[in-house]
Formats: sequence, structure tokens, C-alpha cells
Amino acid sequence: MIAPKERVQLFTGASDVVEVDREFPQGLVSLRSLRSPEKDTPNEDAAAIIWLSDDTLVLAVADGVGGTPAGREASNLTVSTLSSTLTRRADESASLRPAILDAIEEANRAVIDLARGAATTLVVAEIVARRLRSYHVGDSEMIVVGQRGRVKRRVVPHSPTGFAVEAGLMDEDEAVQHADRHVLFNVIGTEDMRVEIGGAIKLATYDTVLLASDGLLDNLFADEIVDIMRIGPIDVAADRLVEKALRRMKSNGTSQPSKPDDLTIILFRPNRPRAQRQAGPRDAVAMPA
Repeated sequence: MIAPKERVQLFTGASDVVEVDREFPQGLVSLRSLRSPEKDTPNEDAAAIIWLSDDTLVLAVADGVGGTPAGREASNLTVSTLSSTLTRRADESASLRPAILDAIEEANRAVIDLARGAATTLVVAEIVARRLRSYHVGDSEMIVVGQRGRVKRRVVPHSPTGFAVEAGLMDEDEAVQHADRHVLFNVIGTEDMRVEIGGAIKLATYDTVLLASDGLLDNLFADEIVDIMRIGPIDVAADRLVEKALRRMKSNGTSQPSKPDDLTIILFRPNRPRAQRQAGPRDAVAMPA
């Protein structure tokens, strides 16, 4: 039995910079989160690493909607609700899908009940025995990439530009800099919130999974992200993504995308089959600054 305090790591914007690298029986996780370089208020992103068993890991990134009165409160409430719901499940052998959906519904009601116009996006990766399923609301991103750069799964942002790219009416490069990029059809904190669920896919040993707030996608093109995340150790890839995004945030006036914003990413890469690994999580680096 896993002690509850060992199951969950929540990141709720309390530190300006967070860097965590951790090894689980399922694989390696690297998380980076930092406040926008152009603001003094706290980071409105939130994230969670929820280790439920040797076979089961849940990762999540939430991005408080900018301009709402309580974006940070909404994102924090959402990841904390997700973690508490999953860790108190009565039947740990049951499917996670109902519990994750219940948690998102509960978070949506709680954010609405704040009665402050708060809202947040959310993307969740459910990883069970090397099979991944995605859940998302809004425009936080998930991309699954093979070792050679083939995109195996990508969620469609719930936005006009996201739907236009998916329909072939707009290309990726145009969408990144489009004036309506941040218009959203769907967020947590509304009565008509809906959850989009992806079909389960089997992860190969050298696949890499990315979850990210829009601070990454506003500053890097999708092909740049794919090229960086698939090469080398994932902690190095995480650092390279953050460093390049920060350079772009500070390069206003160029033809490249540039939008200062809070930035949170989680990278996951599966381990070799479990029989070849020693069970149990291990901290490589955990250094909020």
C-alpha cells in the first residue's frame, strides 16, 4: 500500500520556478513550471503528478484563464480535486476513467461555486500498464511523439484556431500567431463544460509524452517542440523547451511567435518493461526555487 503523502505532488504556483525530475515504475517524469517573466503576480498554472500504483500514473496540467478574477484559484482547485478524488477511490482495481470524469465534474462545480467568474483549462494523461488515455478541457496541450518524430497523438484545442487547424483550414504556423488564438469554446468553470476523452494508445519504450500550458505553444512552433522533446534525456529536453520558450517570450518584434506567459510542462517517457526494473519511485531532482 502506498502512503497517501507519497502518491501526490501538486504544483500550485507558490514558487516562481519549479524543476522536478522523478523516476517511477512506469517511467521518467520531468516537470518545469515558471511564472511569466513580465509579471509580478503568482503563476496561474497548476500541475499534478499522481502515482497510484506500480502500473498507474496520472499527470495533469491546468492553466488558469487569463483575465478572469480567480484564474490561479481555479487551476489550483482543479488539480487538488483531481488528486483527492483519485487517491480516495474505494476500489483501486476499478477503471480510472469514471473517477477522472467525476473529479473533473466536481472541479467544474467547485470553480463555478466560487462565484467570481473563475475559469481554467485542463489536460490529463492517464497511464496504466503503458497504455495512455487523454482527457482535456480547453487549450492545454498533449502531444505523444515516437523516437523518430512521428506524432502518435495530439489533442485538439477547444478554440476556433484549434478546430480550423484540425479541419485543414489553417496551418500550424498561422494559428500560433492568430489574433483569435486565445478565444476558447470550452473551459472548467462553466455550466456547459465538456470533457474530451481520447482513445487509449500503447506507449513504446522510447515514446515521449508532453503536457503543457499554452505558454509553450504560444512561443514555439509544433515542429520545434517535437524535435526537442524526442531527443536525449527528458530532463535535458524539458530544460531546452523552457529555455527556447523564454528566449521567444523576450524577443518581441521578430517574425517568430512571442507571448510572455506562465509556462508549465510535464514530459513522460516509459521505462523498459517492468520486469526489468526495480519497483518504487525515486527522486532524481526536486528543487523548487
